[in-house]
Amino acid sequence: MTDVTVQPNIVLVHGAWADGSCWSAVIERLQAGGYTVTAPQFPESSLAADVARLRQVLERQDGPVIVAGHSYGGQIMTALGTNAPNVAGLAYIAAFGLDEGESIGALLSTGPPTPALAHLDIDAHGFAWLPAGDFVEHFAAGTDPVKARVMHAVQQPLAASALQDVMGVPAWRSRPCWYLVATDDQAIPPDAERQFAARMSATTFEVPAGHLAMVSHPDEVAHVIGTAAKTVQAEIKWSGR
Repeated sequence: MTDVTVQPNIVLVHGAWADGSCWSAVIERLQAGGYTVTAPQFPESSLAADVARLRQVLERQDGPVIVAGHSYGGQIMTALGTNAPNVAGLAYIAAFGLDEGESIGALLSTGPPTPALAHLDIDAHGFAWLPAGDFVEHFAAGTDPVKARVMHAVQQPLAASALQDVMGVPAWRSRPCWYLVATDDQAIPPDAERQFAARMSATTFEVPAGHLAMVSHPDEVAHVIGTAAKTVQAEIKWSGR
């Protein structure tokens, strides 16, 4: 075995009311940069199920990994805790970066509902859906309305119980982090995003985008993730054959 410097793989974690295809434009840009990218589908049936899916995908990676998460996807990757041996860095894209003992629901309850989340529709099975108006006008603000309506049609509902799950020791405590603040976000308050970034000592960028920055501003999102990957590549050695 010889220690060699290698380019990290990239795993992209979608959030609630979305799926892996929301990363399509970012994937194209990262692949053009030579990165191996995986953007799996998450069940969103519980936080535990989502973390298990992420671990399954991480097990398939050959070498170090940058994990990038959007929105609730930040909750998933944060919940990896200290047990993520091949994760070399975390990139938060307008994402929740909770600390130990916090939950998304408790955090959101500290202020009035954001426009994108003001009218969650909880069905008989305990899953939360976004109404069409809130999705197109607020959740997907800044994106092509035609594309936004398509994304609404394929939205993946989130188990409402996931909003009450309390975070354990967060993965960001033991990993270098990058954070992209979406300054026009109508789902997560931009100031909350800045607070997440500050307390994890993340290298922070800002973009004048709504919540779905990876759809409306894929160049900027790919730049943040690529910066994380290049930084990690310059700093670590990975044992390879």
